[in-house]
Amino acid sequence: MESLGTALPAEMARVRDKVLPEYDAIPGGVFAASMMRASLDQAAKVLAEGDVVGMIEVYRDLQGYKL
Repeated sequence: MESLGTALPAEMARVRDKVLPEYDAIPGGVFAASMMRASLDQAAKVLAEGDVVGMIEVYRDLQGYKL
């Protein structure tokens, strides 16, 4: 079992490096890409603040982004 402190940055990297570029590459993906960027910004914020409840919420949010 992975800790949230390890799992959240890994999920952020997955979305940023794998999922987001795919949506950026298609014209209809602009809205979804914007949502992903907002989620990534929120993830960075709660991670820096040490907000555990926020980390759980944004982790689940990031997991929802699929290719």
